[in-house]
Amino acid sequence: MTEHDPGGHLDPTKPQALEGITVVDFTHVLAGPTCTRMLADAGARVIKIERPGIGDDARQMGPFADDGSSEYYRLANIGKESIALNLKDADDMALVRSMIKHADVVVENFRPGVMAHLGLAPDDLVAEHPRLIVCSISGFGQYGPMHQESAYDTVIQALSGIMDATGWPDGPATRVGTSISDITAGIMGYCGILTALVARDRTGRGTTVDIAMLDSTFALMEHGLMDALGPRVRPTRLGNRHPFMYPIDTFECSDRPIAIAVGNDQFFALMCGALGLTHLPEDARFATNVDRCANHDELETAMEDVLRTDTAEAWRGRLIDAGVPVGIVLNVDDTRKLDQIAVRGMIKNVGGFDAPGTPLKFGTWDSLGATIPSPELDDCGDMLRREFAPRPD
Repeated sequence: MTEHDPGGHLDPTKPQALEGITVVDFTHVLAGPTCTRMLADAGARVIKIERPGIGDDARQMGPFADDGSSEYYRLANIGKESIALNLKDADDMALVRSMIKHADVVVENFRPGVMAHLGLAPDDLVAEHPRLIVCSISGFGQYGPMHQESAYDTVIQALSGIMDATGWPDGPATRVGTSISDITAGIMGYCGILTALVARDRTGRGTTVDIAMLDSTFALMEHGLMDALGPRVRPTRLGNRHPFMYPIDTFECSDRPIAIAVGNDQFFALMCGALGLTHLPEDARFATNVDRCANHDELETAMEDVLRTDTAEAWRGRLIDAGVPVGIVLNVDDTRKLDQIAVRGMIKNVGGFDAPGTPLKFGTWDSLGATIPSPELDDCGDMLRREFAPRPD
């Protein structure tokens, strides 16, 4: 433990939470690999099965490092072992079945039905290995009228409502600036697997886990669903403004925008004091949150008239001193350089390359996460073939 890490979160000598858990990983591109990367960060052994000669499609996706390797693949597959197997070859499939026999978890993100076509239907695997957890991640899940449709992140963003909710009222629906549907489905897969592992410890029973990108993204739409499911109001785009609390928005300063979040009357009074607008809390138009939401245009104008007189950094300092939640709008290239990011271990060096750290910080367990670089294609193939060579029962 150090002054900068009082919980010892980044101590690599701590035991890992999922040590001893073996995962057979049939995933590719992003949603599934996000799930299995999180399992690897928590200490699970993740054996990634890839196509001979080609590997995961992400290996051919940019951006590329100076050595020609894919950053896309690298960041999604840290901490894993790779073996190249032909799933149509009888000998390779016998090896796969031997791996599954010794595994705790199987994760796949093929289109529904592919695993069954290979003779590895999730329900059948659990029936054969009663303690096994088989997690399937797909665009629309394993059933439903759309379950056989192809899906990519942008398609799911469009269908889920999140694209329509993003952007400005007079602008077009806008893709969220990250592959949020892929990543959220991966996180949901991780949550489902951990839930199933806890239940298995209690009951001895494994299970299938069915994760849909559409379900996962739709579940994020809390503000829109409050309108659509409650008063049956059709939500509209609001830019950066919070739909139910104000001022929670971005505001222009003399140089760049700043985000201010005022969620109650106390914060509003503190903010007004910092901005020198001490009369506003007594103004009937802004007396309560409901009033401020109804008159947000007038309040925004009054605030920006003051904020534009100085820089975002200067106002950030004054608002922090006043106890008001505030943040400058940064490019992620600036965010990665913050001391807060460094101290929390959110950038780590893995095999000579910088990579995101894990946001899960445990008191007892290792929170540094995997430090083994993403694998070269079939880099552990010979070792794994020896270890899992089928043997008579």
